[in-house]
Amino acid sequence: MASPLDSLAPESRIWIYGAERALTKEETAKARTAAQGFVAQWVSHNRELAAAADVLHNRFLVLAVDETQAEASGCSIDGSVHFVKELGAELGVDFFNRMRFSYRDERGKIQTVGREEFKLLYSQGQLTNDTVVFDPLVKELGELRQIFERPLEDSWHSRMV
Repeated sequence: MASPLDSLAPESRIWIYGAERALTKEETAKARTAAQGFVAQWVSHNRELAAAADVLHNRFLVLAVDETQAEASGCSIDGSVHFVKELGAELGVDFFNRMRFSYRDERGKIQTVGREEFKLLYSQGQLTNDTVVFDPLVKELGELRQIFERPLEDSWHSRMV
């Protein structure tokens, strides 16, 4: 299925908010609809932003802006943070805990754990340097497409184990 994000340039600036758990199908649909409604009216200094949003893997809320049209200002970014906080409260999900890490287990299923559990799983050999992790710190849409999922050893996650 095509993503609304596909309509933007690879250089588009992105913000990724990882949920603490997988969203249900209903929650994912609700989050996707709300996020797409938000970006449709997102403005910066009274200029409409060329923006898109999606929910990836029932877990990652992505907001994107093609800043070649108009840059996202501090106020517009604050507005997006407020939107994500409200959405999280409505869904009962924390999108702002940066000390939770998501990875694919041996079956390819996405798991999300806290930093200490992540370290423990690595020390026990349940996570390896080849384990695929998700990097919510990527800054551009092109990076999302290329390195959002990558081996632990090639990610900043390696400093956490």
